[in-house]
Amino acid sequence: MGEDVKHADDDFEGGLDAESAGEQESADAQRHPQRVEQNEARELPSQAAAVHQRLRMDGQKELARGSMALLLSAVAAGISMSFSMVARGVMHARLPDSDVGFLVECLGYTIGFIAVILARQQLFTENTVTAVLPIMSNPTRKNFAFLGRLWSVVLVGNLLGAALSAATFLYMPMFDAATHESFTAIGEHMMENSPYEMFAKAILAGWMIATLVWLIPAAGQAKVWVIIIITYVMAIGEFTHIVVGASEGFYLLLIGNISWSELVFQFGLPTLAGNVIGGTFIFALISHAQIRGDKDLSVKAKPDDANGGSRD
Repeated sequence: MGEDVKHADDDFEGGLDAESAGEQESADAQRHPQRVEQNEARELPSQAAAVHQRLRMDGQKELARGSMALLLSAVAAGISMSFSMVARGVMHARLPDSDVGFLVECLGYTIGFIAVILARQQLFTENTVTAVLPIMSNPTRKNFAFLGRLWSVVLVGNLLGAALSAATFLYMPMFDAATHESFTAIGEHMMENSPYEMFAKAILAGWMIATLVWLIPAAGQAKVWVIIIITYVMAIGEFTHIVVGASEGFYLLLIGNISWSELVFQFGLPTLAGNVIGGTFIFALISHAQIRGDKDLSVKAKPDDANGGSRD
């Protein structure tokens, strides 16, 4: 019975490192199919604990993936996220310059997120919560190295995809002059923010994306609506996102409206820092602390479980 309790704690708390997580799950399924089935059906302390466990296991798998697979998926995500710029730019060019027009065009902002999340592509801000949960559960030097590799590869891939999309939109005959003017106007409006404003708005954007990731497992058939609602609020609130904003920033850079220093120091670094703080150091940390509290209460409520149950 003691072995079962230990296995249950490892499963709940993430006692495996990222590299061995997938191998351990497969080995358990082959060697102890009945125990795996029992563990999957095991009642967790709360519904939040179940979401935490699912996201943590997804994070372990992502941390264990090869760098090339991560990079290719991240480049695809950067390209897909540029759909937000395209949809919003096309709407902006054809809608009146009014509050109603602004509210309608912001719906276009949601398109990129729908494409990336449903296609399960690697988005940097999504990994600020998913990949961090295994590290919080098992903070080893090896796992921190895996996280650093994941973040670096995914961020570079996302930015490469965004830059490739911006160059494609500019140099290939895809859009009319009005749409190109809309791309410029949207990007210049973003660059009106000071570095501190970029940072502050990015914190809230990181928090909202982390909330979206947390809600997805329980959303079921309403998954698309959850994505639309949260990212639509991001759009109308004009909260800065490192990947969506990169498409707009690279477009301005290519037409000569901003310099590399403005792209990096006014937009890039402040937005990146804000997204990471909002998604990791606020949302993921608080959510993990909540689950640890649930576990502690569960252990106190069942003091006899570790001894094989009470005996009358």
